[in-house]
Amino acid sequence: IGAFVAKREVMQAFTQNPMLGHITTFGGHPVCTAAALAMLQVITTEDIVCKVSYKEQLFRELLVHPLIREVRSSGLLMAVELTDKKLLMPLIDGAIRRGVLIDYFLFNDNSFRIAPPLIIEKEGIHEGVQILISVLDSLI
Repeated sequence: IGAFVAKREVMQAFTQNPMLGHITTFGGHPVCTAAALAMLQVITTEDIVCKVSYKEQLFRELLVHPLIREVRSSGLLMAVELTDKKLLMPLIDGAIRRGVLIDYFLFNDNSFRIAPPLIIEKEGIHEGVQILISVLDSLI
C-alpha cells in the first residue's frame, strides 16, 4: 500500500498533465485496503519483524559454496554474488525448475536475488538453500 502526499499546489499539477496522474490501478480499492490492514495487524501482533535477523543470519550461514563469492543482505532481501557471471542464468534456471524462485539484478550480472516472504520458516530456508547448493554443485 502506498500514499501520495503533497501540498495542494503540487497535487493540482497532477489534475491535468496527466489527468489523474497521482492514482494507481489498485490504490484506494476496499479489497486492497483491507489486505493492507490485515497485513499490518499480523506484522504487529505476531513478532514477524523480530524474527527477520535470525532468518537473515541463517541464510548467511547456509549459503556457503566455492562458487559463492559474497552474500550481501538487508534483512531478507539478499544478493548472492557468484564467482563467475556465466553461472548466473544456469543457476537461476536450475533453481526455478526445482521450485526455488530467485532472480537476477538488472545492474549486476554476477549476483542473484533472494527475497523470501518475512513469514518463511526455518525449514523452508534450509530446503531452499539446499536446493541452491545442489544446483551450484551441478555447475562445478
